[in-house]
Amino acid sequence: MIRTYDLILLRFGEIAIKGKNRKRFEKAAYMHIQSLLSAFPKAVIRKEFGRFYIELHGESAERMVPELQKVFGIESVSPVIAVPSELSAIIAAARQYLSEYNLQAPTLFKVNARRVWKGFEHSSHEMNRLVSGPLLHDQIHLKVDVHHPDFELRVEVREDQTYIFSEVLPGAGGYPLGTNGKAVLLLSGGIDSPVAGWSAMRRGLEVECVHFHSYPFTSKKAEEKVIRLAHVLASYAGSIRLHLVPFTEVQTLFTQAKQDNLMITLMRRAMLRIASNIAEQESALALVTGDSLGQVASQTLPSMNVIGRATDLPLLRPLVMMDKAEIIELSKQIGTFDLSILPYEDCCSLFIPKSPSTNPNLRIINKIESVLPGLDDHIKAAVEGTRTIVIQAGDKLTFDQEVEQEQWF
Repeated sequence: MIRTYDLILLRFGEIAIKGKNRKRFEKAAYMHIQSLLSAFPKAVIRKEFGRFYIELHGESAERMVPELQKVFGIESVSPVIAVPSELSAIIAAARQYLSEYNLQAPTLFKVNARRVWKGFEHSSHEMNRLVSGPLLHDQIHLKVDVHHPDFELRVEVREDQTYIFSEVLPGAGGYPLGTNGKAVLLLSGGIDSPVAGWSAMRRGLEVECVHFHSYPFTSKKAEEKVIRLAHVLASYAGSIRLHLVPFTEVQTLFTQAKQDNLMITLMRRAMLRIASNIAEQESALALVTGDSLGQVASQTLPSMNVIGRATDLPLLRPLVMMDKAEIIELSKQIGTFDLSILPYEDCCSLFIPKSPSTNPNLRIINKIESVLPGLDDHIKAAVEGTRTIVIQAGDKLTFDQEVEQEQWF
């Protein structure tokens, strides 16, 4: 990356097709970016049709770009040099820009000029030739290839100034955060659920997380692991609310049923019921899970059918048709994989039977739940015993501070 840039150009993705609703989506993305810029006080954001520009005023593009790549609704990010719209200034800046890349090997090259300001004296085609000529003279390693260049120098000539850039870095894409409502994510310590949460946020959902712990059977390290996973998700959302649910009593109750092969089904149904109660309290309209069809016994189609009957809320399963390799690759991209594989057991790892049912019968499940003493009371107590942590993006995690931020229902 060049050491000094003047602007960062942000391009919209799917927002561009929203028609009359486009302004609402752009406003949500704008507010998200504004919140990120609190860490860069000199920077100023401005909007043009189909784009945002961030004027850096000396702020570091190198530090800012990775944060902007996490903003949902933004398709791509480009650091830009701005110069006066005069041919001599444009050529001089292009020569300086390319020299900073210090090309040492043969490089296929292209100038892609675009004359936005029609009052400029040279056409786009003429600018391609006028800019590339001096660059080819300076750089002996360059060879023109307009179809498959290794390096594409982009020149946008506008009335007030001309933008010069080459990098088009991928953004998060999707829809701006919160533009499609709020959902509750069932967040375990595994690989799948954080990816499901990120995928849900990418489709415009504001997400609150629910995690089930089983003290003393699960350790404090397992809870800290989940907090760290939620912190990664917060880096994409600005902040995340994490609801920590005591699940020990509910799990212990299910052992009384003496139906080991149905334990996972019973636990997951109880989790959905608890999560539904929390969703109602938080005005969320759906639940999100990390289910992937056929991956484990509780994720066969018959199991998902029986488990899903425990709630009236829509159940969103972003990963349902993805295989494990795809999910792992995505978890690496978003930064959750290394945390997810830490060897701390969560409550779903407890009481796992040797042969869990892959085809549970809903009638039998309903009968078991109806005769378990005080199941509804246990679920109510779990909801009432839930504590909530607010996790801010950019905060350094110190777990003493997190205890101070707890808000009890």
